[in-house]
Amino acid sequence: MRPPFTYAPPTAPIAVLYRDDDLLFVDKPAGLLSVPGRLLEHRDCLLTRLQGDDPAVLLVHRLDMDTSGVMVFARTPAAQKTLNWQFEQRSTRKTYLAEVTGHPACNSGTVTAPLMRDWPNRPLQKIDAAGKPSQTDWRVIRRAAETSFVELTPITGRSHQLRVHMAGIGHAIVGDLFYADAAVAGLSDRLHLHAAELTCVHPETQQPLTVTAPCDFIAP
Repeated sequence: MRPPFTYAPPTAPIAVLYRDDDLLFVDKPAGLLSVPGRLLEHRDCLLTRLQGDDPAVLLVHRLDMDTSGVMVFARTPAAQKTLNWQFEQRSTRKTYLAEVTGHPACNSGTVTAPLMRDWPNRPLQKIDAAGKPSQTDWRVIRRAAETSFVELTPITGRSHQLRVHMAGIGHAIVGDLFYADAAVAGLSDRLHLHAAELTCVHPETQQPLTVTAPCDFIAP
């Protein structure tokens, strides 16, 4: 059973990773909504905080509230249109880091389980043959005593995709209150899922631009 939702976002300043006339990359902290929620008490979010400092900031994509890491925002309507097209065409490249329970039998693999909304339990998603095609590539980068650290590359961008796919193969993400059992969820007070790297084509220079964000749950 899902725990009741209590929104208590972090208050520390948002770290800017890269900024120019067209783009703004920031490091979203875990626990902060990307966009405003429906309720008044859920209006505080990354987008409104950034727009408070720079009204030109425009939304391009989202990260789950519990996920930390790199997000890109546009600073002009033209840049927003270009970036939206890149995300729609899946020409951006996103790399995530996660800590999962247990030890995968192989050092790498691909999950292709289709996903759909779990309507009675929304906003949860579920694996279902009638769902949308979904693909996640994964690679083990380190094995600890009871957990493994993995690099995740989503080929598609379904809601909660990485969380559902890893739980679906028996290696739920540490701290996941939605898809892990209570023992795994309780291993940390945050979800151990981090958007470590994002690559897109700069809308003006037409050159690839890669921005990274440090991960606080994996030691160097």
